[in-house]
Amino acid sequence: MEETVPSRNAQVLVFDVNETLSDMSPLRTRFEEIGAPPHLLRPWFAGVLRDGFALTAAGAYADFSAVAQDGIRALLPRVPGWSGDVEQAARHVLAGFTELEVHPDVPDGVRTLHEAGFRLVTMTNGRAALTERLLSRAGLLHCFEAQLDVSGPQCWKPARAAYQYAVEHTGVRPDQAVLVAVHPWDIDGAQRAGLGGAWLRRGASAYPEAMLSPTYTAEDLRDLAAALTQGAAR
Repeated sequence: MEETVPSRNAQVLVFDVNETLSDMSPLRTRFEEIGAPPHLLRPWFAGVLRDGFALTAAGAYADFSAVAQDGIRALLPRVPGWSGDVEQAARHVLAGFTELEVHPDVPDGVRTLHEAGFRLVTMTNGRAALTERLLSRAGLLHCFEAQLDVSGPQCWKPARAAYQYAVEHTGVRPDQAVLVAVHPWDIDGAQRAGLGGAWLRRGASAYPEAMLSPTYTAEDLRDLAAALTQGAAR
């Protein structure tokens, strides 16, 4: 694991959820089941994030489900030869979030961090109820003290207020918390809000130079947990 200017007094780890904890690849099957190419998962999810970010930048807010359904409504009619009930298709894809599993490295990493005494919370642009379901299915819910989402601050990450909301909930200073995520934009946003940032590569080749460098860089959550519990964060 690589580290730069580490947060040695880190007490709280704030986890992103979608793609960081959850493996979203099974949603490709959901697209196939509605008669759409499975590769649409990636541009659809990227569009959901784009539109959520845009609303936040404009001082507005809509929840993940509303933005995600709008994205499917816009995407499917442009698929050559596609026909069907767009509303039913959107519901079918979104229902897939209730069946997602965590990445294989997550259980060991989470348990290691929990047993080492780190306080763990989640903060998602999605719904906290889905996070609770995900963690329950993985047998990890007891390791987390809270599941938070952006319905509280009414703004999507990477807005500063979203991270402040998570930190205020835990009662620690920003410099006592580290955001764990696979998304560089999330790491950058957290660090600009005063938190540390732990970037999980998960096979990614490079971190964007235009963004603040992560405090920690690890291949996956097992790698991060092993390093942090050896004293790198304390």
